[in-house]
Amino acid sequence: MKVVILAGGYGTRISEESIYKPKPMIEIGGKPILWHIMKEYSYYGFNEFIICAGYKQHIIKEWFSNYFLYNSDITFDFTSGKNDVIIHDHRCEPWKVTVVDTGLNTMTGGRIKRIQQYVGDEPFLMTYGDAVCDVDIAKVCDFHKSHGKIATLTATMLEQSKGILNIGGDNAVKSFREKNIADSAPINAGYMVLNPEIFDYIEGDHTIFEKEPMVRLAEDNQLMSYVYKGFWQCMDTAREKEMLEKLWQSGMAPWKVWDN
Repeated sequence: MKVVILAGGYGTRISEESIYKPKPMIEIGGKPILWHIMKEYSYYGFNEFIICAGYKQHIIKEWFSNYFLYNSDITFDFTSGKNDVIIHDHRCEPWKVTVVDTGLNTMTGGRIKRIQQYVGDEPFLMTYGDAVCDVDIAKVCDFHKSHGKIATLTATMLEQSKGILNIGGDNAVKSFREKNIADSAPINAGYMVLNPEIFDYIEGDHTIFEKEPMVRLAEDNQLMSYVYKGFWQCMDTAREKEMLEKLWQSGMAPWKVWDN
């Protein structure tokens, strides 16, 4: 199956860095978070990727175009009057990567719709280009095949980050307590498996995938969740980037399944 990665948004909540590059190209441990996500999928044998680019899409294309340059030892030989390039010790991935300019202001559903020709008439994987996790992607695929519905999303538990107030009808605070695991709620973590019928649920560029298409899928009983209680973290803010960086530098990054 091909892997579709949404990588075209503006990344306004982490504008400190996204002003210079697309959010999926912001680095963790010297590599774009997009690379980390692709390494996760590659570990499970999924090596064909379709990147839905948009904002500053040329940066993504240039990074892959120069992948050998960034990841191998290279000799530039000018002695013969030519620019001969010798690549030593190839350190590359077994990837086939298609980067598609899906438009600057296209919504998430529209981006998926625009890559239909590259996916073809077969199920595909889809996730967001700004979050990592250690879910067993092979098990997600097996679960998807077992139920026969159009769509499967990975659901993870997001804990409440603030203290909990019990407010009465007169607006008086009746009690206060710190959060606990019971206050967590399941959220859409991406890492989806989608059948090609999904394209029938998307109108065009203006369609936000997480709204009308997913609502209709749920109403049609065509949306299933693979509930997952492991590690998941998005990179929406500078604080979250710093947290992921610290995990990576500690050598204990949970999403680094390819080295386990």
